[in-house]
Formats: sequence, C-alpha cells, structure tokens
Amino acid sequence: MANQTPTPQAENPARLTGLKLDKPYAVAAGMEAVAVSMKTVYEEAGVNRGLKALFKLNQKGGFDCPSCAWPDPDGHRSSIAEYCENGAKAVAEEATEKALFADFFAQHSVADLAQLSDRDIGKQGRVAEPMYLPAGATHYQPISWEAAFDKIATHLNSLYSPDEAVFYTSGRTSNEAAFLYQLLVREYGTNNLPDCSNMCHESSGVALSESVGIGKGSVTLDDFYEAEVIIVMGQNPGTNHPRMLTALQKAHRNGAKIIAVNPLQEAGLMGFNNPQTLKGALSMDSQLTDLFLQVKLNGDMALLQAMERLLLDEEDKQPGQVFDHHFINEHTEGYETLIQHLRQQNAAELAALSGVPLSQIQEAVDLLKHKSKIIICWAMGLTQHANAVDTIREVVNLLLLKGSIGKPGAGTCPVRGHSNVQGDRTMGIWEKPPRPLLDAIKARFGFEPPHHHGYDTVEAIRAMHEGRARVFFAMGGNFLSATPDTQYTAEALRRCQLTVHVSTKLNRSHLVHGREALILPTLGRSDRDLTGGTDQFISCENSMGIVQASRGVLEPISDQLLSEPAIVCRLAKATLAGRTRINWDTYEQHYDFIRNEIAQVIPGFEDYNEKVRQPAGFYLPNGARERRFTTRNGKANFNVALASVPTLAAGEYHMMTIRSHDQFNTTIYGLDDRYRGVRNERRVVFMNPKDISEAGYKPAEVVDIYNTTDGQERVARTFILVAYDIPQGCIATYFPEANVLVPISTTASKSNTPVYKTVPVKLRKGLGSS
Repeated sequence: MANQTPTPQAENPARLTGLKLDKPYAVAAGMEAVAVSMKTVYEEAGVNRGLKALFKLNQKGGFDCPSCAWPDPDGHRSSIAEYCENGAKAVAEEATEKALFADFFAQHSVADLAQLSDRDIGKQGRVAEPMYLPAGATHYQPISWEAAFDKIATHLNSLYSPDEAVFYTSGRTSNEAAFLYQLLVREYGTNNLPDCSNMCHESSGVALSESVGIGKGSVTLDDFYEAEVIIVMGQNPGTNHPRMLTALQKAHRNGAKIIAVNPLQEAGLMGFNNPQTLKGALSMDSQLTDLFLQVKLNGDMALLQAMERLLLDEEDKQPGQVFDHHFINEHTEGYETLIQHLRQQNAAELAALSGVPLSQIQEAVDLLKHKSKIIICWAMGLTQHANAVDTIREVVNLLLLKGSIGKPGAGTCPVRGHSNVQGDRTMGIWEKPPRPLLDAIKARFGFEPPHHHGYDTVEAIRAMHEGRARVFFAMGGNFLSATPDTQYTAEALRRCQLTVHVSTKLNRSHLVHGREALILPTLGRSDRDLTGGTDQFISCENSMGIVQASRGVLEPISDQLLSEPAIVCRLAKATLAGRTRINWDTYEQHYDFIRNEIAQVIPGFEDYNEKVRQPAGFYLPNGARERRFTTRNGKANFNVALASVPTLAAGEYHMMTIRSHDQFNTTIYGLDDRYRGVRNERRVVFMNPKDISEAGYKPAEVVDIYNTTDGQERVARTFILVAYDIPQGCIATYFPEANVLVPISTTASKSNTPVYKTVPVKLRKGLGSS
C-alpha cells in the first residue's frame, strides 16, 4: 500500500527546467574549471571577500576546505590555488554575503520555502540569528540564544530516558566540537551518536578493522608518487575530490599504471588538464587511466576475485614470483583457506558476473603480477552495497597476496567524501564506542559513560519513526536530504517533539521538522572565530590521518553566530546544570583547553597543542602503515566470501545514486553536470541506449521511477531518460532527488550502511510523456 503521508517531494513538486545535452567530457578540469570557480566565488561572496577566502584556503595558517577530505601536500603548497573547482564553490556558498535575519523568515512561511528546489533553498543565504518554530506555527521567528538553549534543555530533561534523544553529526564538525559534543552526549547519558559516516564509509571502517586492525587507510600522499600500480574503484575523483587528480597525474608521470574501475567512464577517471601547468592549461597533458574496466553495479567483488584467480594461475606458473610469501607467512592468516576458495572459482564466470570481459581482466592482471607497490582507492561505489564489507575485504585480499600494505608506494586508500568525517570518529563520535574510550572518559572526567550501543543513522530514523526517540539534534548537515527513504525519514522527523539543527545555511531539513523546531546558526570554516575574545583555531583530520589547524579569515556575516564549540558548551550548561562534573566555561574560553583534554583521552594526540601548531600538522599513529596489525590475532586476515550480484526481476534495473559536477553532498550549486554533458536539469535517468529501446522508450521521454520493496511503493516522479554509456541493466540518478527510492530496510551486512548503489527499480511513463 502506498504511504499517504505528505512527502518532501509533494511539498516540492518535480519541475523540469529545460534539459540540454552535450557530448560528455573525456578530461576533467582545465581552464574552464578556473573560470567557473571564479565566477561562482565572485557572484556569491564578491571580489574582495571571495579572493581573501581563496588565498587562505588549504594554506598553512589558513582554513581547511569545507568540502572533501583529500590531504594537502606535506611540503610545498601551490601559492596560486591549493583547491579545486568544487572546493571554491563550497567556500563561495559559505562566504556568501546573503544573510537571513528575522525579516526573511517573517516574509516566507515554511510551506512556501518547501516549494523551492534544494538548490534554491541553499541559495537563499546564511542563517544569521537563532530561529524558532513553535508548535502549529507557519513561520520561523527569532529567539535568543539563552531561550533556545533553555528550550532544548527542557525537552531533553523531560524525556523518560536519555536514549529518547538522537544527536547526529555532520563531517564538517571540527575535532574540538566533536570531542565536546560526544562528551556532552555521554554525560547526558546516551550513545545515540549517529553520523554521516554511517551512510558513506562505515563499510570501510568495519572491513578494514577486521582485516588489518584499523578502520582507516594506510597510505600517505607520498606513497602515490612511489606506486607502481594504482587501482581507482567506485569513485569519481573529478567531481567528488578533484585535488586527487593532481596526485594521480604526478604518480602517472612517475611511471605508475592506473586502472580505473567504474560503471561510468567519468572524465576525472580518464584524464586531467591541470590548469596550474602550461601543458594542462593548453590541454596537452591529460591522460590518467591506462586501463578502464567498466564494471556492472555491484560487480566489483566478482572482478576482484577474477583478478585473484588469474593471479593464482600466474603464481602456479612462476611459484614465488607473483605472491609475496614472505609477507604472507610473517604477517597474515587465512591464506590457505583463501587459495582453496579461489581454486574452486571459474574466472570466466566471475568475469561475466562483473560485466568486464575476461580479456580486459587479464590485462589488469598482467599489470599487477610482477608489481608489489600497489595502492587501491575506493569510495561509495564500493561501500554502499549489501555486500560492501566483504567487497572491501576482497580489496584487502588482493593487497595482502601481493604484500602491498605497510610499505612505501602501497596500501589501502578509502577516500573520504567530507572534510572531517574521519576526525569525528577519531574524537569519539560513534554509537558503538570502544571500551578504552569510555574508560578514558571516566578516568579523566569522573562520570560513568553509558556502555550500551546507541543508534546509528538507520536505527535512529527507525527509532524516531516508531516513537522511541522524541528529540533530534543535528550538529551540521542536511539530514533529511542525505538519508535514505526520504518519505519515511520525513515522517520520522515529524514525529519528534523537537528537532534542532546547527547550521550555516538554510536547507530542506529545516522545513521538515518536529512539533517544535530550532535553527542555531554557527560559524563556517572560513569565518574568523573570536570566541572568548580571542582568535581561535580548530583542527581537522584528512583522509590520510593528518591532523592540522584551520583558522578562518572572514568577518562573519552576523554578530549573532556562535562557534560549534561554544554552542556545545552552552547547551551542556543548560542541560546538565547542577549535575555536570565538567567546567564547560573553560572550554568556551579557549580551545587550547579542549585540545588539552583530547590529549589526555584520545590516543595519538599527546602534546596536541604543540603538534597541531606545526605548519603542516602531524600524522596520527597507523599500525597497518607499519605492518603492525592490531586485530584479535595480531595478523592481517584474509577473508573468504562468495561473489554475487542481486538478481533482477523482469523489467527491473539496478539504480545507483550519484552526484552531479555541480554539487557537493546535498548542496546543489547549479543545474549543470558539464562533465557528463547534462545542462539545466537534474531530474535525469542515465540509461543504456539498448535498455531504453528494449523497454519501449525513446531518449528524452519522461518517466517515473518506482519500486515496491517491503510491499510499499516508493516513487520518484518526472525524470528524463538520457541515453548514456552505462552497463545494461544499470541506471544512474542524482542524489538526493532519488533517495526517496532507497529503502530503509536494505542495508549493508555488518555496517548497516544504506544501499544507495544497488536499488532495484522499475520505470513507467511519467507526466509529460507522449
């Protein structure tokens, strides 16, 4: 039965804006990226404010990019631009001069704002003062900070149990704010700390922890420049982390062979014109990928096992010349079991399952068989499937067979998609906290933190939907748009007594709310932070475990903004008044006091205040990088799993959600996905031309996409078919527009990550079809 509750889509009717199609690009960046970046920055922030921000972006003594988590070079950084097009766009959105005060909200009801597209909601500007939506009200109204904190405290302290509150965290949150936030939540009495990692790289953390003892990657940026082969799987660096392209290009020039594995032949996978070089500016030095393997959705495990099976054949021909038996014997466990499993596999059958011709897989094997300096990179194209954990452990299998971990030029590289999502987990933002962390908190602060597991993101949505959680507090992010099963999540939020969002800009989550709602405006990364009357800095951890300082330089657009650490401290004082054992005033006074506490509680942060003031920051300990595998048996562990791809019923397709080039996460910068040749429209379905024809459609027809998982119909209406080079049986749509189709019930085994990349769907003619 279809759910009849009003949905965000009903509040925001699908409107087609006039699709224009160009030829997809074969190469990313170039001078066009520079022009687009500058135009966006100047339009949003103005010339002076915009240039001031860009000159300090990712520079020593400046601020960390609020978009992706790709590391800055340890040594020399470009004095021209140590950022990419989408980083410039992210800063432009944050540095905007548009400020939303009470008069804006008085003129625009929640219902009216909900009619806007996600892009147009974000384009309204920065929230400039605390806003409150009373029960039954149609408009947000101003509220003082003191009254806002009192209201939250009243709600939290009236719950039957602390576990009826959910405290979400976005990856944008700094180390300092994240540490205080988890401390507040645990002194309050719950581990309900879901975060955006639950939806993206949780599968990586689980798989790597089981296999090599640390849920992070093992490589540094310098390893790229020593690598012999780099495999890029399930990611689109040209859009999602473009600065990675510079490292790939340098690696390629140094002789590394690059293998790209993806269902779409993305511009940023195939080539890169670096606009900071003469050849790049003239489009004369672009090639990146040596071998492209166009895998079917979820065919990655089958591909990896086919490669391993063929490598085993090569090892049989040349014993000891292909596999690193010294490493295997010294550092691993489970080798014989894996080999026995591989001997039972048929490489041709695995190739068919993957969608990649066996001859191409053999080409990859020929590149790998006599190499040992191998890096494998991946992102959500691997992590957001039901078998994601096993797939990532298969990545590790391949590296372990080759001895390609814990040595220069080799290792694991999960590429994080948000700038401090990894740091938040390091700081204790985790619904399943390890015992040593809880013991350290107790020893340092004198209270007994809760030991039972809390809710992850999917569990939190279910708890709110079922009435087991009644207060939702979000430290950053756009929860509704980022999460799966949009209609179900909207219902869950509406069933809360109070929803609170700490935000920089207006987003859709402010418009789908609980009985009461608050928006608490905070400083952005680029904003100067004078908390406590002193210039403060924060710190972040990037994809490769480097922690570095971030200091904003722009004057905030309002004097009513508070920093995230200040918000946490004041909320703690209001909520825990009379029973807290922590001097929260001290932490708001100066962030050095926060870092002193982190140094006492979190391993690897000893002498934090001294080390973080080093110009390039410092590396955190990483056992896998040094071949110290802190698993239960002290070894790196091989894993055995059967390769499989979910079967499709007649008329079904596997859908994956992807980003356009004109967005970062849920922030939509514009309607052009120029690398894929799509302009002026986001409601599109990328589909193989044969599939379009065989289904009785024509390119540019309008369709609705739907599925009936769990017996409930989910529908995304009014999408335009775009003929594209994508494997048959697979389609791609943009995130978050298609999130309504991602069932809350379908998640990855062990990690509980929503399956955004293998959603079974069907098509039917939509409104406007002939």
